[in-house]
Amino acid sequence: MIAEDSVLLREGLTRLLTERGHEVVAAVGDAEALLVAVGELAVGAGGLPDVVVADVRMPPTHTDEGVRAAVELRRRYPGLPVVVLSQYVEERYASDMIAASTRGVGYLLKDRVADVREFVDAVCRVAEGGTALDPEVVAQLLGRSRRQDVLAALTPREREVLELMAQGRTNAAIAQRLVVSAGAVEKYVGAIFLKLGLAPSQGDHRRVLAVLKYLEG
Repeated sequence: MIAEDSVLLREGLTRLLTERGHEVVAAVGDAEALLVAVGELAVGAGGLPDVVVADVRMPPTHTDEGVRAAVELRRRYPGLPVVVLSQYVEERYASDMIAASTRGVGYLLKDRVADVREFVDAVCRVAEGGTALDPEVVAQLLGRSRRQDVLAALTPREREVLELMAQGRTNAAIAQRLVVSAGAVEKYVGAIFLKLGLAPSQGDHRRVLAVLKYLEG
């Protein structure tokens, strides 16, 4: 499902996803219509959408209607995957989205839509319960984190790995980006979990919890 007030971008996103084999069950132009559309699907035979893609700013005030609707959807339907799109990095909104849940969440800048493959991959990753955070969003959020004690515990390379983890990258993708072996990445990830006090019993959630540790304060 898509919620975007710009007709051109809404139609463009619909066509982009449809051409790559995905069904767009609804495309609306404001936050209220988004809440209504999801609600109608929830009580219908089709059930909830696999993922919602919503603009941060929508009518009537074009401030935070979209992200507030996204957070409300997560409250009404826990686990509903949501990707929010923004023209700029708006730290408060990004923090709200990430803090609302550790799975199935994305925050991307609209410029990234131009990279069709990366955008579609990000939407699919969120639909499957993963995360997709724009690199610029991650950089700004980690940069302003008040958890200086934790930041100081990580090496520069471990911080690089954590930033790539926050973007939703797999260990293999991180290894390719940093030009290191997969084994080296596993060691970095293990060190990050250890320094952040994330026990093995917390399973795959540790990748997102590691990022959330930075955003607390």
